[in-house]
Amino acid sequence: MMKSGKYISISLYKALLLLVLAISISGLQAAVKLPRLISDGMVLQRDIPLQLWGWASPKETVTVKFLDKSYQTKADKKGDWKITLPAQPAGGPYTIQINDIQLKDILIGDVWLCSGQSNMELPIRRTLDLYADEVKQVNNLMIRLFRVPMYYNFSEKEADYQGGNWKAATQENILDFSAVAYFFAKELYNKYEVPVGIINTATGGSPAEAWISGNALKNYPSLEAEAQKCAVPGFIEETRKQEQQASNEWYSAMIKADKGIGEWHKKNIDTSGWNDYYLPGLWKDKGMDVKNAVIWLRKEFEEAKEDEGKSATLRLGYIIDSDSAFVNGTFVGTTGYQYPPRIYRIPEGTLIAGKNTVAIRIVTNEWGGIKEDKPYKVIIGNKETDLTGEWKYRIGTELPPSPPNTFFQYKPMGLYNGMISPATNYKVKGILWYQGESNTSRAKEYRTLFPDLINDWREQRNEPQLPFIYAQLPELNRPWKQPVESGMAELREAQRLALSLPYTGMAVTLGFGEWNDIHPLNKRDVANRLALEAKRIAYGENIVSTGPQLENMQIEGNAVILTFDSVGEGLYSNSIINGFTIAGADKKYVWAEAAILNKNQVKVWSNQIQNPVSVRYAWADNPEGANLKNKEGLPASPFEAE
Repeated sequence: MMKSGKYISISLYKALLLLVLAISISGLQAAVKLPRLISDGMVLQRDIPLQLWGWASPKETVTVKFLDKSYQTKADKKGDWKITLPAQPAGGPYTIQINDIQLKDILIGDVWLCSGQSNMELPIRRTLDLYADEVKQVNNLMIRLFRVPMYYNFSEKEADYQGGNWKAATQENILDFSAVAYFFAKELYNKYEVPVGIINTATGGSPAEAWISGNALKNYPSLEAEAQKCAVPGFIEETRKQEQQASNEWYSAMIKADKGIGEWHKKNIDTSGWNDYYLPGLWKDKGMDVKNAVIWLRKEFEEAKEDEGKSATLRLGYIIDSDSAFVNGTFVGTTGYQYPPRIYRIPEGTLIAGKNTVAIRIVTNEWGGIKEDKPYKVIIGNKETDLTGEWKYRIGTELPPSPPNTFFQYKPMGLYNGMISPATNYKVKGILWYQGESNTSRAKEYRTLFPDLINDWREQRNEPQLPFIYAQLPELNRPWKQPVESGMAELREAQRLALSLPYTGMAVTLGFGEWNDIHPLNKRDVANRLALEAKRIAYGENIVSTGPQLENMQIEGNAVILTFDSVGEGLYSNSIINGFTIAGADKKYVWAEAAILNKNQVKVWSNQIQNPVSVRYAWADNPEGANLKNKEGLPASPFEAE
């Protein structure tokens, strides 16, 4: 280059270029990164020091500006940083500046970490049969949800979530809110008038062991070994590959063998040679010889001339296991497993005046069928056409058992590392828990597993007094006429015994279940029961928040005297008390008589048992008729006393 005022030397040019690059690279390295929880719209916990954290270049200065004040810290050698701001009362919305990141629409209120399995996960959209009108009115910017995406890790604790963002309870978002968590938050907001944040990590089908850390897992060698197996490099990937190949081959063979594919869904099919099925009911209860199979069902129904061509809704209740549905040969919907309600839209132009046909293709097993007490109908506006009663069925093909499918999210420790650990630094008012169905086959183990989980979460967060509020399992399955053993009853007993831990509260949910559905719709009353316990445990209110809880028992002759606490104004006495069984040393339980003696005592006896040693209350999957409660109307917890 020419030496002139307009030019610089090549060496100087290179030096300047390198300097610019160095500054640019340095700026990139110094950029602060925040965890996904700390983002626009978040709710921070009131009345305790505000804790923020994240990552930056080693030794990088991090400046936080909040409410016209600045706070500084430095990242450590690994680039981790954490800063604590003074406690603040409820309020907002605020902005927070962290270096070059501006966080907007921040609220300060109460935050609840919600977890468990599908009954906590169940979204509002699944409960619209009960709450459609109420949901249409929802628009509360003070209630917010952070839905954590499902993720597991068996090798290490995750530092951050894989996705997620804060969403307010608006018409745009409300259908995705957990029903239990939303109604719980709504009850607290109505009571205390402060913002409520919900962090929802619930994962359908998850057992308790998936939610405990490696520290707590050491108490369970077999579970720990299972987690270590999943941590072996390549094990999950190889298992998935093999299982996916087997599944593809199974489905391919099923499609090829199914005689009804491409034909039996059509409108005009001759079913004169088909068998009769009176819907609803399980195959085995109807005497049908159905094992692993594809079964086709068909029914004709009438529609009036004025409804021809109108769009409609097809309700097909609860089918075990997966189904595809057709109306007049038109595909209207499919569901891949048994639990979701079948609500399918029949498009305009499908229905005709006179005879119409609905066909269902079901992939099922010997325990399959169509559950009673669910809606089976075609709905056009306010008009309904009943679909129960006579149907025709034919087996499309018989099948070998489906190949195994490993749900790694159910394996020990994985969900803790992936979905609980990243929130360890995020301060919360308490924990809300609804889980247990997946542990009923190992209910006695739950007596230690569940308390270990509670203690584990508190230890990991260094919060020994963290409120832990949980739902006891509601009724399920048909009621039995005689006393029986019950895994669900054992699980409820394990939940009751966990109340021995301090700062725990349990909502008894008997009366809110459905015998034919593991996902009962009444989530608002469950949430309100949970909120009662939260008001007492987390908010310090002096209220009666739960029904009678067994305190002790003593034997007097051929009777047992039970003493209860949490009786409020007293045990409700204006009814015959049902639900008790009693046993002698042989542990053969029989139905017992019961009488209320005073405000907090019940006498239990049976003329068949002269020397009683044990009493149970509401001890069944579905303890129909059990009715012990206090005058406040709150039901007693099921229990076993020996």
